[in-house]
Amino acid sequence: MESHFIHPDSMRVGSLFKPGHSLAWDFLAKLDWPWEALPLIVSYIREIGTGLDSDDYEIRHDNIWIHKTAKIAPSAFIGADIIIGAEADVRHCAYLRGPALVGEGAVVGNSSELKNSILFDGVQVPHYNYIGDSILGFKSHFGAGVITSNVKSDSSLVLVSCGDGRFETGLKKFGAICGDYVEVGCNAVLNPGTVVGSHATVYPLSMVRGFVPAASIYKKQGEVISKREF
Repeated sequence: MESHFIHPDSMRVGSLFKPGHSLAWDFLAKLDWPWEALPLIVSYIREIGTGLDSDDYEIRHDNIWIHKTAKIAPSAFIGADIIIGAEADVRHCAYLRGPALVGEGAVVGNSSELKNSILFDGVQVPHYNYIGDSILGFKSHFGAGVITSNVKSDSSLVLVSCGDGRFETGLKKFGAICGDYVEVGCNAVLNPGTVVGSHATVYPLSMVRGFVPAASIYKKQGEVISKREF
């Protein structure tokens, strides 16, 4: 990895997420870069699922564990290799095709789709969202229609841009990594390999690529300001 990257450590697991707030924390904490988790999500869900208390979780076929306090709409689709935490709310026509780990108190709303993703506790993807090959940190919130685009148009491997440098991930499918308390406005698109630092805000209708620093406001490509400056 090249030395001229701008703030590469800001993209590490320990910089994006505070400890805890997810059943996946112990798993993620062992990694340097959060995207290293993406190929391992399904195996980790199966591993921790078998250790969940049957007094707290309803255990279904196809490696599905749903906390007994979670609310699941009758019209929601629950695929395979899925954990849904306490007090989570999976609403009308949500499509959890899995694998997916939905944290405590998280909201997966109307017509939102999850695929190979981790939602920390308190995450909200409430309206027409696509979350693919992504990780969303504690209490992050997506406005209606926000999409994580997880495959490049030429199907080449995804790179993560940070300043004037790039990380090779070795992944063909990689949507977005959002740190804790990220707010993304309606109808924004997070392009493959996007990493958004904690407490950052993305304007509605934005097309985001590369690294957005923590506690910043992303208005458009090339126009990112710190919240202190704002």
